[in-house]
Parts: sequence; C-alpha cells; structure tokens
Amino acid sequence: MIQTHILGFPRIGAQRELKFALERHWRGEVSADELEATGRTLRRRHWELQRDAGLGFLTVGDFAYYDQVANHIQLFGCEPARFGFSGDEPALARYFTMARGVAHVHGDGCGCGAQAASGTQALEMTKWFDTNYHYLVPEFANDTAFALAPQRLLAELAEAQALGLPVKPVLLGPLSFLWLGKAKAEGFDRLGLLDTLLPLYVDLLTRLAAAGVQWVQLDEPILGLDLPSAWTQAFEHAYQRLAKIDVSVLLATYFSPLQANLPLACRLPVAGLHVDAVRALDELPEVLDALPLDRELSIGILDGRNIWRADLDTALVHLRPTLERRGGRLWLAPSCSLLHVPLSLADDATLDAELRRWVAGATEKLAELQLLKRALLKGDDAVAGDLDAARAVIDERRHSPRVKNPAVAQRLQQLPANIDRRISAFTRRQRLQRERLNLPPLPTTTIGSFPQTPTIRAVRAAHKRGELPAEAYREAMQHEIAQAVASQEALGLDVLVHGEAERNDMVEYFAELLQGYAFSANGWVQSYGSRCVKPPLLFGDVSRPAPMTVEWARHAQSLTRRPMKGMLTGPITMLQWSFVRDDQPRADTAMQLALAVRDEVQDLEAAGIAIIQVDEPALREGLPLRRAQWPGYLAWATRAFRVAASGVRDDTQVHTHMCYAEFNDILPEIAALDADVITIETSRSDMELLRGFGAFRYPNEIGPGVYDIHSPRVPTAAEMIRLLRKAAEVVPADRLWVNPDCGLKTRGWPETTAALQQMVLAAQQLREELARGSKKSAETAEA
Repeated sequence: MIQTHILGFPRIGAQRELKFALERHWRGEVSADELEATGRTLRRRHWELQRDAGLGFLTVGDFAYYDQVANHIQLFGCEPARFGFSGDEPALARYFTMARGVAHVHGDGCGCGAQAASGTQALEMTKWFDTNYHYLVPEFANDTAFALAPQRLLAELAEAQALGLPVKPVLLGPLSFLWLGKAKAEGFDRLGLLDTLLPLYVDLLTRLAAAGVQWVQLDEPILGLDLPSAWTQAFEHAYQRLAKIDVSVLLATYFSPLQANLPLACRLPVAGLHVDAVRALDELPEVLDALPLDRELSIGILDGRNIWRADLDTALVHLRPTLERRGGRLWLAPSCSLLHVPLSLADDATLDAELRRWVAGATEKLAELQLLKRALLKGDDAVAGDLDAARAVIDERRHSPRVKNPAVAQRLQQLPANIDRRISAFTRRQRLQRERLNLPPLPTTTIGSFPQTPTIRAVRAAHKRGELPAEAYREAMQHEIAQAVASQEALGLDVLVHGEAERNDMVEYFAELLQGYAFSANGWVQSYGSRCVKPPLLFGDVSRPAPMTVEWARHAQSLTRRPMKGMLTGPITMLQWSFVRDDQPRADTAMQLALAVRDEVQDLEAAGIAIIQVDEPALREGLPLRRAQWPGYLAWATRAFRVAASGVRDDTQVHTHMCYAEFNDILPEIAALDADVITIETSRSDMELLRGFGAFRYPNEIGPGVYDIHSPRVPTAAEMIRLLRKAAEVVPADRLWVNPDCGLKTRGWPETTAALQQMVLAAQQLREELARGSKKSAETAEA
C-alpha cells in the first residue's frame, strides 16, 4: 500500500484572506464570529484541495489564527499568569493578547471599554528552527499549570470529518513543545514539567480516538537537534505512556538529519515515522535498517521549503528500492509542512511561461506526490507522458542561458584577499565617526521603515500597473520622504531614515532591481500572524545593473542637517528570504549578493551618506541545526557581510540590524562582522538577549530595542528607561543607542508617533541622569 499525505498546508488563503480578516478584526471592523467564519471557509477550501489531489488523509490542526505554537499554549491551558486572565474572556481574545499585547486596537466603537494604552508585553517571538516563520515562545516556570482545552481542535476535526475522508490531526509533540518554550525562572528546568504535561496528551489522544481518529501526527522536530542526554532519554519515557492509547501515532521529524538520534527515533513505540529525505537523504539506508517492518515509513521526498519542481526521476531512484525493502508499504509526503511555500504558482500572472514551468507551490506539490504514487504503483509506462514533461522542465532549467552570467563568475574569481576588511580597527573608526557625526550620548534612531499608509500603497500599486508615470511617482515618494523626515525632526530623533515609502518589502524591493531574480504576483507565505511575505525567486547569477537606493537617500539627506542612514538589506537575508536556486552552493550565491550590496554601499558613501545600515535579521536563521555544521556556514556568511560592508572609509559608520532570534551562541561571529553599530530586538525578552553581549564584552556599539513594534501597545518612557538601565548594567552607556525593536512599516502613524515620543523622552531623561552621575563622580574625585 502506498499512502500520500502532507504534514501541514498554507493557511493564509490564495488572496491572503486570513491576513485581511485578522487585521479587520484587530481594528474592530469585524467580529470574532465573522473572523471564525473566514477560518472555516479557508479550512474547507484547503481540505477540498487535499481531497481532490487524492491524498489519503485530510490534515487537521495545522490551521492557526496567529501561530501553531500559540495554539498549543491554549490547547494545554498554560497561558502565562502575568496576563492576568480571569478565564471569563473569550479564548480568541486571550490568544491575541498573548500574541500582540492587546486583543485588538481599543478606542471609540470597539465596545470593550479599555483604553489604547492598556495591555501587557506580548509573548516573545523567535524563528521556527531555521525558517523565516516566527512562533510565539511558551513561558514555563515552577507555577506553570496545564489544563486541557481541546474544544477548538475537536471542532475543526468535526469540520474535516464532514467531508467524508480519513483525517489526521497534527500536534506538536510534548518534548518539542517544552523545548521550544523558555524558562522564566532562574535555574528552572522545563523538562521537569513533562510528567505534568503527559497526562494531557494522553487525555487528548484518547478523545481523538473516541472521535474516530485512527492516525495522529506528533511533530518532534527537535530530534534533528543536538539534544542533552536528559532530553533524549525522556523520549522513550514519554512515548511509552502515549503508546497505551488506541490510536496510531506518526512521529514526524524534519529540517535536519537525525544523526545520533536516528536509533532512538526508529525504536520509539509509535506506529510510523516520517523522515526528511530532502535534507537527510543519506540517512535513508540507515533508517531502513533500523525501523521495524511493522512500522509505517513516511518519506519526505518533496522539498516543503522551496518552490522548484522536483526531479521525479531522481526521487523514484530512491523510492523504488525503499518500497521493495518495506514490503510494498510506503507513505509519501513533502519533507515538512507546506506552510513555507505559496499556495499555488501555476497561474501566476507575473512569472513568464518558462519560469512558471520551473516552480511548484503547495497545490502543485500535491500533484507531484500523486504522480510519484502512480509511477510506483503502475510503472513508468503508465505515466510516461507526465514523466517526460517533468524531465523536460528539469532539463530546460538546467541548460537555460538566463541562469549563468560569465561576468559574475569572472568577478568572483578576481576578488582580492582583503576585500572583506575595513581599513582600520574599530577604535580608530569610532573616534573618526564621532568627530564627523557629533551625536549626543544614547543617540536615538529607528530601524528603517515608517508606516506604509494606504496612500503609499495605492501610489506604488498605480505605478506598478503603469497608471502613474515615473515622474509623478517620484514626486509622490519624495513627498512621503519629506513627511517622514519632518516627523522625525519634530520628534527630536538624532539619526534619521527616509522611511522606505518606495519599498514594498525589504527583500523584494532590492530583488526587483537585481539581475538573477524573478517575482510572483501572489506567491505569499506567512511569516507570523497577519504578516505575509512574498519571497522572490532567485533563479540565476546575481548582479546590480544600476544604483538602487542612492536617489532616495540623497534626496532625504538634502532635507535635513541631521545624519541620514542609507538602508540596505544584507546578502544573507537576501539569500534566506528568497526561494533560492538549488543548482549551486548557497555560499556562491551569497557572495554574488554581497558584491551587489557592496556596490550600493560604495555609491551611498559617494553620495555623502555618513551612516549606512546593512540589515541581517536572517543571519542566525541560516545557521544549520547541527552544531558541527556551524563553522562552515558562519565562515562564508560572515565573510559575505564583510564583503558587502567593508568598502568604505573609516569615518563612514556601518550599522546592522538583527531580530527575533537567539544570538548568544554565535557572539564571536557577530563580533567578526565588524559592524560599527548593531541594533537588536530585545524588548520582548526584557533585555535577556543583551546579557550575552555584556558577558562576551561585545566590542562595538549596540542599540537594544526598547519597545516591541509588533504590538500596537504604546509603552511609557518609564518602561523604556527601565530597559535602558538594564542594558547599561551589561554594556557601557557610552556605547548604547536607543531604538525600537524593528522597522515600523506595519504600525499606524498615531501609535508610531506616540511611541517614539516616549522613546526620545526616555533617552533625554537617561542622558540627564547619566550627566548628573558623571558630575557627582567628578566632584567626588576632586574632593
């Protein structure tokens, strides 16, 4: 028997229906019931796609209004006590409060009686393994209590069962759920909660079995990590308890090879095991040797994280002997959830016909699964036409002249050895930069973007459709830049930005101006909550035909005497946040991107821009999940950044920005970037992320984020001063900057202005406090 299934499916909808419904709900324009109706419509539509593709199961439980980990926080009743929930609040309101600090934007007409400033600090958010998806981090402490709340999952199960096909609920496994959380008390071991949590899993599996479920997928992606022995030992204990329930468990692993955890995964008392045969194909023979024949084996044979058409001949070469070894029983699936790819690219109006043939969204991957199944069951002759068409696409892409650029290859071969080094050490650069910029202590700035208003979006869209001439578009954008500059000057910010009104996305904007990239019209994927991104398709060699930002930066600088930052996206983030070609090493593609960014950096400096920010929020995200592979990645990734940023004078200040990841384990490599200033997201962690920088004695300047831009809540100056004082305990105050956590494009102007007013006030008050302290110290020394 050959079974096809998926581990998860995109949830936002073909036209981003979920995004728009969420944002309307948060603005108070639609009720919770109306939002839930949108969710039901999307779930049914996506299940029907799975049914029509001939899958053996409908996957249930992968839908979330914000994040699947947040779903589990509510499912197991461990909402942090600090939110002060009474239990009388609607579950959805509590859910959004955990995610955003407030359930929705309060004000006239919302009906809840709360004021705009009410709320609390949202849950910390970080990257889901090595993807650009963000999850909400569970908080665990000695007083954490669990209470099963399965109503939402059971309701979605009933919806799916009404379609008349077998269903397979998907849950995050108990060990991964605890691992992905954060201990909120010093020295607390979250693994100690396992025996308290397991009875809830037992209860839930029992209820699912009673509801007619035969298979449940338990995701344990941490089996692809280097785990402490206590955690690996806990797996057998946990799954022995779960094995007593009369339901078949499919244990799913993905994103990384199992390595030392492979024997453990194969001997756990589960009915089936899913392995990632895209990232760990070389482990398949060992899995076949170790997994008992009475267990089902699910092969993740299609890439669930990239959009290129699969080489089906190569897949079949591996699947046929596997099927024979397994006695004719095999499950076929993508490597991981299809959450990470667009719903469909088959009819994308922006991609040309050739590129459309090269790519596959989630819906097209379902068809590839079925073609593999038919080939295995009936033989190649039965599907000869389809296989010939698939071969033709692979061959066309492999030999297309648009993929290779000899000039790019020649430039890479001729790079000087010191291309990734600044002229002087940081101490000299710092002195020259301070003389040039003349900034006060604790200089204030923002990360780059300002609110993308409906007007800005409408102007950009009209220009893209050809309805607005280039000159009119330029004037409109210059008007928006002037407003952003004037607003920042009125607020009293020290280092300004132009606001990025012309940019649709921090990656897509640059990719549109680089050769080697293509773009879809509707290839959206979810990053978190309602935040969707449309990764460009990096299909060929990369080069920069012309300057990309110089005109905008030069105009913005002409409007003010204060320093204006030039804003660029770094090579590793351009790489990580694209659908990257798979026909050459990623390190080679990264270096091509680095040279394109380097050209832009040098042109900005020539235009008189004294501060240039090269953002790398995805540097940590690209880190391999296995520590043994870190040195190789970090060597080429940090070199790519230095190549991009090092071609400037000593008195030109280079900034970089990183966010929503753990950095403490790669601090030497972050220091090796040699950026003059690094800004990082720290407010949701209450400055915890900064402790490592202090212990490491990070040598350059740092701007820890003092407020969370992903929440509409406006913090007070006192809250920010508290965070800055914590920062000054670990980093000398003369090396601190003051800034938000991240860019402000998703916020509105009223809350942005209010929050920045409080931020500037916090910096001013702390400067006065530091000045008084310095004066007192001087007087004491004289006495």
